[in-house]
Amino acid sequence: MMDAPLLALTRGSPFSAGPAEETTAAENMRQLVQLRWIAVAGQLVTILVVDFVLGVALPLAPMLGVVALLAVANAASALLLTRHRVTNIEMLLALLFDVGALTAQLSLSGGATNPFISLYLLQVVLGAILLETWSVWVIFGVTALCYAGLSANSEQLVYPPSLVPLINDLHTLGAWISFALSGVLLTMFVTRISRNLRARDAYLADLRQRAAEEDGIVRMGLFASGAAHELGTPLASLSVILNDWRRMPKLASDPELAGEIDEMQAEVQRCKAIVTDILHSAGEPRGEAMQSVAAADFLKQVVADWRANNVGVPLDVVLDGLDDAAVVAGPALRQAIGNLLDNAAEACPWNVGLIAERDAENLTIAVVDEGSGFSEGQLATVGKPYHSSKGAGHGVGLFLASNVARRLGGRLEAVNRPRGGAEVRLVLPLATPPEERH
Repeated sequence: MMDAPLLALTRGSPFSAGPAEETTAAENMRQLVQLRWIAVAGQLVTILVVDFVLGVALPLAPMLGVVALLAVANAASALLLTRHRVTNIEMLLALLFDVGALTAQLSLSGGATNPFISLYLLQVVLGAILLETWSVWVIFGVTALCYAGLSANSEQLVYPPSLVPLINDLHTLGAWISFALSGVLLTMFVTRISRNLRARDAYLADLRQRAAEEDGIVRMGLFASGAAHELGTPLASLSVILNDWRRMPKLASDPELAGEIDEMQAEVQRCKAIVTDILHSAGEPRGEAMQSVAAADFLKQVVADWRANNVGVPLDVVLDGLDDAAVVAGPALRQAIGNLLDNAAEACPWNVGLIAERDAENLTIAVVDEGSGFSEGQLATVGKPYHSSKGAGHGVGLFLASNVARRLGGRLEAVNRPRGGAEVRLVLPLATPPEERH
């Protein structure tokens, strides 16, 4: 994951907050709130139908009061969801409140003889899905005690004479409705909860994969810095030897040899500059050099540096329409784009292109070539370490570019062009222009 200071430079959040543990708990609580609204509506309709349609006298005031209390509590729960994370205790209390509301309604409408008493099982199943083990046993114990209490003491229903012959049929119908309601609610709820859990597991698996890739980057960084230290001495020795050669009369008098010595010395200086950059980057605090810069100016500098080191490779550049677009950039992004250009030049040294476009949210930097393109297997593993057509030990450039893009809240994409060749895109979130942050 990226450091917090870089997040502040981008427009909005470049990362989608994955379904971490607390996010999953909040989503489960949100599903429970939706289930409660169904319970509120169901209880209200049932009370009104039984009292006004069937003519069974019910204590309307207390029963409707319980419905109103459940609605108020549900509204409060929905409001609290936006303010803090949901804990196991809070979920337990919510389910205990539901058990208490159901117990109050059953005690006012027949107690243990009410066919809707089977809804207690719904609470136990929900607890088994949502709660920690000890909490599930608390829910089970409370529902068992409530059931026992209703069997011993509850207000019996008084049926009108016209319904007395139909009591058994009404109980059968009520039991069927209770079963159907429990089945439908459990199916809806468990399906959604399972989806949340699968999303959380996928998110955790992605985090583990990212951690493994970050570990690979750290190891490569340590190896690179160690190699840079080791290369310093032989490069210094080569530089001294070349300087000695330049002063030797025999070599200095030969224009061809003198020119080759100058070229060799320039290459040694280039190697020393690369080693210096590696050591500087290795000692640089993470994200320190990252800042919001004008995208067009940044890309022009990257192109100029690359052209200076690849004189024989033509590079077509299109930077139209960037206007005031800004991007969070630094040495890592500069190197990532350079790696993509190097790969394109190896695949197609006669024609390489860089095209930058922007939309309302993203800057897309595309590197194109007219080479042979990617195979299907390569497209499936783009951005993975050490997957390359060049053989073992290669494929680091795309891997590093992919990780740089991800750290900046973007992504790396690779496709084969319809008329031949490959296109690799860095899609990065736009940043706040530097002048707007002052």
